[in-house]
Amino acid sequence: MTDQDTTPETTAEGASPSKVDGTRGPGTPAAPPPVAVASDHPDRWGRVDAEGTVYVRTEDGERSVGSWQAGEPAEGLAHFARRFDDIRTEVELLEARLSSGAGDPKQALSSAKHVKDGLKDAAVVGDLAGLAARVEHVIAKAEQGVEAAKSAREAARAEAVTRKETLVAEAEQIGNESTQWKTAGDRLRAILDEWKTVRGVDRKTDEQLWRRFSKARDAFNRRRGSHFADLDRQRGVAKSRKQELVEEAEKLVESDDWGPTAGRYKELMVEWKAAGRAPKEADDTLWQRFRAAQDQFFAKRSEAFNERDAEFGANAKLKEELLAEAEQIDPAGDLDAARAHLYRVQERWDQVGKVPRERVRELEGRLRAIEERVRGAVDAQWRKSDPEAEARVAQFRERVEQFEAQAAKARSAGDKRRAEQAEAQAAQWREWLTAAEQSVASR
Repeated sequence: MTDQDTTPETTAEGASPSKVDGTRGPGTPAAPPPVAVASDHPDRWGRVDAEGTVYVRTEDGERSVGSWQAGEPAEGLAHFARRFDDIRTEVELLEARLSSGAGDPKQALSSAKHVKDGLKDAAVVGDLAGLAARVEHVIAKAEQGVEAAKSAREAARAEAVTRKETLVAEAEQIGNESTQWKTAGDRLRAILDEWKTVRGVDRKTDEQLWRRFSKARDAFNRRRGSHFADLDRQRGVAKSRKQELVEEAEKLVESDDWGPTAGRYKELMVEWKAAGRAPKEADDTLWQRFRAAQDQFFAKRSEAFNERDAEFGANAKLKEELLAEAEQIDPAGDLDAARAHLYRVQERWDQVGKVPRERVRELEGRLRAIEERVRGAVDAQWRKSDPEAEARVAQFRERVEQFEAQAAKARSAGDKRRAEQAEAQAAQWREWLTAAEQSVASR
């Protein structure tokens, strides 16, 4: 084995074919040619001298890499070439992982630098210049990957910070402004869940944002607690007030003063609504008591009104019969008999009692028409019977005084109905007295 036989082939420029520029520019340099497998032709990259010393050829000349005494020189070269191929394979694996994205650029950079540092004194036989160029390419690619990973981490961190700042801003708005207590509380819990999924924020920034979020959540909880505490106080006051209204409503159940009591129930309903809401369970219970009392009173009133309406209906029929009788009175004949007959009808009319409200005007109007007819006849007779005018005046005055005395006596006895009847009759006779007195005065 001679030097000539083992000298590597040279290019036109006189350099080894695997010799490339390892300088790294701003981008990743173009990959150098693949490094030859040293074990295929180990004699191209080194030799073994007569004493068994193994040399590798480099750009700076031969370098001793070891000694081989165990066998043939070719075996020694093959041994050191296989060791070179192991390093070459390691470099190719690093490059392949970087290219596929499966490798960690930082770890690959560390490994490539370690290989680079070891190549100067490596006990191997092979294309050291080509392998060095390949390592430089891997280092450049790994450094670019490290920078890209750093930029990606920074971008991810910035995005994570932005997300958390957005969540904090929303939480602060809720904490300071929202009064939609359930919706806002649910949203704060959702923000917390989302917060836990955001990664990559540095510890200092994360702690600052967390303090703001916690402060906003505490502010919301304080406002919500204060609101419900005020609401509880208001409901306590409403409960006390509604208890008072229920007690009054229950006392009014036995009242038979229908009109005023019904009016008071309406007022109690207005006051109930104005009292506000009590705690739900208490509010429902009090409302049931209030409605029960109200329903009981109005049921009694309806029953009483039904009985009264039945009585008033019968009274209306009796007054219709009296009107039918009174309408037969003929003052053109015997005026005194007509007046006496009308008086008897009036007395019986007053004794009959009340009629349904919707019939009062009709029935009273028919009676007044009869009374006007008799009164007109009386007036006409007065005008014709002057000698008797003074006697009639005295007679009418006596009847007025008589009925007024009856009314006073009945009112003193507490008989309101008879007092009103006597007063009505006194008023009728007073009208006739006035007419008689005017007739006498005009003679």
